[in-house]
Amino acid sequence: MIDPRMTKLADVLVNYSCAVKPGEKILIEAIDIPHEFTIECVRLAREAGAHPLVLLKSNRVHRALMKYGTDEQWNLIADVERKQMEGVQCYIGARGNWNVSELSDVPAEQQRIYERTVWKRVHSEVRVPKTRWVVLRWPTMSMAQLAGMSTEGFENFYFDVCTLDYAKMGRAMQALKQRMEATDRVHLKGPRDTDLTFSIKGIPAIPCDGKLNIPDGEVFTAPVRDSINGVIHFNAPTMYRGETHENIRLTFRDGKIVEATSSNTQKLNEVLDADEGARYTGEFAIGVNPYITRAMKDILFDEKIAGSIHLTPGQSYDEAPNGNKSEIHWDMVLIQTPEWGGGEMYFDGQLVRKDGRFVTPDLQALNPEVLK
Repeated sequence: MIDPRMTKLADVLVNYSCAVKPGEKILIEAIDIPHEFTIECVRLAREAGAHPLVLLKSNRVHRALMKYGTDEQWNLIADVERKQMEGVQCYIGARGNWNVSELSDVPAEQQRIYERTVWKRVHSEVRVPKTRWVVLRWPTMSMAQLAGMSTEGFENFYFDVCTLDYAKMGRAMQALKQRMEATDRVHLKGPRDTDLTFSIKGIPAIPCDGKLNIPDGEVFTAPVRDSINGVIHFNAPTMYRGETHENIRLTFRDGKIVEATSSNTQKLNEVLDADEGARYTGEFAIGVNPYITRAMKDILFDEKIAGSIHLTPGQSYDEAPNGNKSEIHWDMVLIQTPEWGGGEMYFDGQLVRKDGRFVTPDLQALNPEVLK
């Protein structure tokens, strides 16, 4: 018997996030996902009148392909997967991972081959701008361990977070979108030596209410590319290319990261040296999901933490472009709730959030006790 929570989540993805229509084609890319959940996505897509395609993948196989891969190999894979992506209107990326460090021993250059072929040609150029897509992590024992939770406890938490009332959240986000789009200067202050200023003038603010990511709960824009100055000291651990980084500290001068340190400074700078755009930022976002309150080293959760912001070295999104181009896109999270040291966020000199709570009347509907 299929867990009814799987059915409820599959319904969110198929009928809310992707909003499939009769006659449309939907690609379901399932990576280390229970077959029962993939089957439910297929069943509900057909019930909606759509035509599902399924691509099954394994992280261990993917590691082998990356470790021994060549440009010729990955470009052929990109040719095939791009053709498939161009033929669908909707995409569900359900991504499990039995070992979150599976890629930790794949050399950076081998990972870059994948990023500039399949990721760029299939996902950045086709899936993101040309389909209605949603991406989610699947709860695994590895994720539960990172979160410091039991397997059962994490699964219960996961399904609560992923099936909340996203439509209600979306309505509450409109005031923040309006605020951000009317703002020029952002000033962030936080624990340790965080003191950062930048402009978001003229760049759209995009509410994320379950249409692109599950779980969801952020409003994102991008800094004006050359406007960032100061220091930001992130307090949430983060993983990139299978490596864990803690205490990332970035110093900006006229938009460029001129100094970068972390618990793994060498690996951090290898990523930031990938190309010119990697030392500039492509996204600034504010997290508001009321059920996510602490870091779990999984960015699809951590970037939505209520009371957080994230700043992203690398590629900007087409929906909120600042002109920055890069092979990378690395969301780094600063939590400003009292448990994580507090902090303040100012828009054009006005305090709008203190210690993770919105303080202006128009934004208080996004505080956790209201959204739950």
